Amino acid sequence: MKKVLMVCLGNICRSPMAQGILEAKVKEQDLHIEVDSAGTSSYHIGQQPDKRAIAKMEEKEIDISSYRGRQITTGDFDNFDVIFVMDDYNLRDVMSLTKKEEDKKKTDMILNKVYPNQNMSIPDPYYGGEDGFENVFQLLDKACDKIIEELAYEQ
Repeated sequence: MKKVLMVCLGNICRSPMAQGILEAKVKEQDLHIEVDSAGTSSYHIGQQPDKRAIAKMEEKEIDISSYRGRQITTGDFDNFDVIFVMDDYNLRDVMSLTKKEEDKKKTDMILNKVYPNQNMSIPDPYYGGEDGFENVFQLLDKACDKIIEELAYEQ
């Protein structure tokens, strides 16, 4: 079974949204893929996703209210096949945890799935309004479509 980890800063907005979107697509296609999310910081360990993220996902009929924030660990490189980060700061922080070349190769910016080699960031909606969460959803939905295409092909 493939295992995918989504990573952002606090694990309360972008990465739980990405986890929820990908899990919904996995379920829809009846694939055997495990999805989780984590943050590079310890700010929100054990906390529920941001209320605005939960609300946006509920609009899309995806429930992420049971998710809880956690921080990425070096052990995640052993436990996950692919690690997607939301922005260049997350990429830097995750790469600083890698111990071997194989760990670096399994880590990528999520929007590289839609815009190859562009290293574009998913903007952090935390300090923005409702439009920010809709924008993040749309970007993640497109990226997760590409991820599902690739993972479904591999199964």
